[in-house]
This record gives sequence, structure tokens and C-alpha cells, in this order.
Amino acid sequence: MLMIFYAYYVFSGAPIQGSLRILAFPLIFAWLAALGMGMGIIISSLTTKYRDLKQLVAFALGLAMYATPVVYPLSEIPARFSWVNFVNPVSAPIELFRIWFFGAGTVSPAMILTSLGITVVMLILGLILFNQNEQNFIDVV
Repeated sequence: MLMIFYAYYVFSGAPIQGSLRILAFPLIFAWLAALGMGMGIIISSLTTKYRDLKQLVAFALGLAMYATPVVYPLSEIPARFSWVNFVNPVSAPIELFRIWFFGAGTVSPAMILTSLGITVVMLILGLILFNQNEQNFIDVV
């Protein structure tokens, strides 16, 4: 939907400056999808065995929503808390999205590489964990 509205406003003469970087939006989407799939597989594999983990996941997800710079930019975060967004794997794609679409924001290459590394580790760890526990899923459920 965002791409449709963006194209509409660009072609209707609105003061929006298009950029070819927007064509890379599917890469950010695939990056976030891989991260979500990895974390989802890990959480689902663990919650079948440890039922009380559901409450911890709900609390941690709410906390992570505040730690991710969706409403506020990375530049608004105090320097002493910048490490939180550096290790948050969702911060870099959100900030790249902000840079590519709106031309505002800052993200370091180290933050992008850290986020990509965490995404790959989560995806691989999730697949390993799922393969180890898939025989026991029906017994536990």
C-alpha cells in the first residue's frame, strides 16, 4: 500500500522527490521477514516445551516495541543508550526505510552488519531448534 500511495503522490506532482533507492524496499521487507521467521520459529519451538514462556515473550515484545525507533529517530536517543539500538536487529532496517523513503536518518554500516548478522544467526538457530524438537511437538501439545 505504501508503494502505491508513494507512486500516486510522485506522479500527481506532490512535492515528494522520488529516488531509485526505493526500489530496494523489497530487500528490507525480506530482511524483516527472515528475522521474524527466525524469531518466530525459536519462540514456537520453545513455547511448546515451556508453556510459561508465553508470558515472558508477551512482556519482552512490548518492551522491544519501545526500544525500536519507529516513532522517534535514532538521533533522538541519548548516547548512553545507543547500544540498545545497536544490538536491536530491527533498528537498522527501520532506519534504512526512513532514509530511503524520506531522506532523513542516520545508520552506520556497523549497525547494518550487526543487524544482518543477528538475523542470520536467529534464522539458523531457529531452524536447528525446530529440527531438534519437531519429533516431540505432538507429544507435548
